[in-house]
Amino acid sequence: MGILQVVAGPLSQQFSQLGCVSQIGVAIASFLFVAVVVNVLQQFLFKKPNEPPLVFHWFPLIGSTITYGMDPPRFFKENREKYGDCFTFILLGKKTTVYVGPKGNDFILNGKIRDVNAEEIYTVLTTPVFGKDVVYDCPNSKLMEQKKFMKIALTTEAFRQYVPIISDEVTNYLKRTADFKGKSGIVDIPPKMAQITIFTASHALQGKEIRDKFDETLADLYHDLDMGFSPINFMLHWAPLPWNNRRDHAQRTIAKIYMDTIKERRARGETGAQDMMWHLLNSTYKGNVPVPDHEVAHMMIALLMAGQHSSSSTSSWIMLRLASRPDIMEDLYNEQVKNLGADLPPLTYEDLAKLPLHAAIVKETLRLHAPIHSIMRAVKTPMPVPGTKYVIPTDHVLLAAPGVSATDESYFPQPDLWEPHRWENDSPLAPTIVRNVTSDEDDEKIDYGYGLVSKGANSPYLPFGAGRHRCIGEQFANLQLQTILAVIVRNFKFRNVDGSDKVIGTDYASLFSRPLEPAKIYWERREGCQL
Repeated sequence: MGILQVVAGPLSQQFSQLGCVSQIGVAIASFLFVAVVVNVLQQFLFKKPNEPPLVFHWFPLIGSTITYGMDPPRFFKENREKYGDCFTFILLGKKTTVYVGPKGNDFILNGKIRDVNAEEIYTVLTTPVFGKDVVYDCPNSKLMEQKKFMKIALTTEAFRQYVPIISDEVTNYLKRTADFKGKSGIVDIPPKMAQITIFTASHALQGKEIRDKFDETLADLYHDLDMGFSPINFMLHWAPLPWNNRRDHAQRTIAKIYMDTIKERRARGETGAQDMMWHLLNSTYKGNVPVPDHEVAHMMIALLMAGQHSSSSTSSWIMLRLASRPDIMEDLYNEQVKNLGADLPPLTYEDLAKLPLHAAIVKETLRLHAPIHSIMRAVKTPMPVPGTKYVIPTDHVLLAAPGVSATDESYFPQPDLWEPHRWENDSPLAPTIVRNVTSDEDDEKIDYGYGLVSKGANSPYLPFGAGRHRCIGEQFANLQLQTILAVIVRNFKFRNVDGSDKVIGTDYASLFSRPLEPAKIYWERREGCQL
């Protein structure tokens, strides 16, 4: 007690002599110091042996939020080396348990509905963007019905119609866009691919009537919606921040376009159409309950938004990768000439099966540039991790990161190398999943309420997710990306502006990974360009 008085006395006297502002500053600094010390001591003295190891961090609440947010894939890989496949970190004050690798993918993405829940995690992000009563703003059983409505419309016959539509949209866009005028030029490619993907998807999936209402301005509104998925909105989705104000304006504007179109079509008494809106207007929930108009409008937004993230980002990465590897772009052109004919006739759905390298480009780009780096689930019941002593408690959030196994040398030789030819069976870089000739046809199937799908979560390559929330638009996305790629390849040659083989870094500011901007490439028209 005497020592404490000797130390505290002078300190107290000095503190009392400080001004008010200085006293506040010292108090805050002292509080932070004590909080850091207590936080560190808790990590060393109160470890929980039945929970995954906790990533060391200095500051409570903040935890590893900053290092994770700066580069999630790097964060996962570095901590996997330290702690193993299963570990926990603090994300915005929440204990978040990461489980990587095929076993982790299966554990989280194929988790039973009584054990894991996606709606609780994502509704704060998706509801302001999509609108009420759809996707994560409704019970899971209703979401499964909504997915079924949309999946039923994605038929082979529909795909046959989509390829010419997408091809014509890309061709017309390239003809009218100033950045592609002349024989050659330099273009910031991501904004252009964002517009191409929104125009092609809106026309193919939602019909010419909706497409005719889309222009570059409306495509920009979809970008404003996209920015509503900022990670900070897990906490501040309600705040009147600039990007939230733009999100809300965009949602109201786009929803009104759909609602007005629905009223016009109902007034006409239209019958026999085959586009997605018509299909949804004529769908019914269990009990023969019709789908309300506002839900149709909000599902239409969700349909475009869900695909826009992946297709816009992936198509941009494809073009940037081709600019870094002009030899691959020539391989693609030669594949079309060889398999479709030197005159390069208009593309058809059946043509895509004759272009395996085009399909491999999409696969390889999704492997290295997965649009979604983190897939989260709320834990509803304590979950034992098979083969370990760990039990994940209900105050944790589970996080799957399929991109980690997609860049794991155990499955993909030279994993950081972008090499589309690796997907050929005889390639020395062929992934083990190709060598073992596994496919969706070989996987166990399950029906979550929207048709049979492959469980497929115990795989190192899951670009479209797995389980009940697996992307229903996988086939359309592949078709769209391959068609866009084929049209661009037969008309242009790309290279980097400086002639190098470098590729720009990744922007993780949103929940969806995308190229940093500006990302400029040099383009040159081919001889015999069809534009």
